[in-house]
Amino acid sequence: MTPLRFTASAVAAAVVTIALPLHAAHAADTWPSRPIRLVVPYAAGGPTDVIARLIAQKIGPSLGQAVVVENKPGAGGTIGVDNMVRATGDGYTIALAAPGPLAGMQTLMKVPYSLDDIQYLTLVARIPAVIAVNGKSPYTSLKDLIAAAKAKPDALNYSSAGAGTTPHIGAELFKQEAGIRITHVPYKGAAPAVTAVLSNEVQMTMVDLTPVLPHVATGGMRVLAIAGKQRATQLPDVPTTAEAGMPNVLMDTNYGIIAPVSTPPEVATKLRNAIVAALQDPELKQSFAKQGADVQTSTPAEYRALMKQENAKWQKVVTRGNITLE
Repeated sequence: MTPLRFTASAVAAAVVTIALPLHAAHAADTWPSRPIRLVVPYAAGGPTDVIARLIAQKIGPSLGQAVVVENKPGAGGTIGVDNMVRATGDGYTIALAAPGPLAGMQTLMKVPYSLDDIQYLTLVARIPAVIAVNGKSPYTSLKDLIAAAKAKPDALNYSSAGAGTTPHIGAELFKQEAGIRITHVPYKGAAPAVTAVLSNEVQMTMVDLTPVLPHVATGGMRVLAIAGKQRATQLPDVPTTAEAGMPNVLMDTNYGIIAPVSTPPEVATKLRNAIVAALQDPELKQSFAKQGADVQTSTPAEYRALMKQENAKWQKVVTRGNITLE
């Protein structure tokens, strides 16, 4: 019988094989031992930024570490998501994402990451998009706006949170359904897109409800329609796009927390549990409602499946309208 022989390299390999799961388990046990970075792929002041800061304030104390929000806007949100993807998957870098960089941008450009590089933790909120104009605008209904655009093709401009974002492609869907030609002017986030309407740089915008609400209260902006399946609680007198005769113009922005795919499962579970628990807090729900957002959680599989559905939906709009980033 041949005696068993162990070379130094074989012994070392065996030690490493045993040590890896032990190290992962230890990392999960000690996590978090330092502050967590929450990347927001859009400019400060927009809905993604607001939601991120509300969540960070809640999950930080429960995890025993500060959650630091870091804004990295640009390229329709892909710069921030790419920054998160490239980070070490140790649970100390996560991101709050809208569908744009996960679905919309895939239809318009080759993004620097794959959806397989992303670990989906949970959805956190849903906010309907709105079609809005300056408070002193002559347009008081969607019908008025469409009539003006048909009377003077290409004369009106609209702002979005950036080329390739869901508000951009949602506005293109609105154009297709209404049979009008208006010019897209992209900005680096919803907040500057709203400012463009306030300063009359553009005549309208299609963005999430969140950054528009404060200006509706002061008379600075007027919402013509809610691009959701039901009226917004905060604006009960504003009709939905369906009520305004455009039932196919629907755009809810689903926000969620994502992490690098290499994040250890144990750490990802702890993160998700902390986030979902925070979203059940009545105070946080009330804060979300003030922003026009509804709390929405999901399993990782449900979140991933939703982004695939979004991708298919917006691909049809992009193809139909021959939309490009230029």
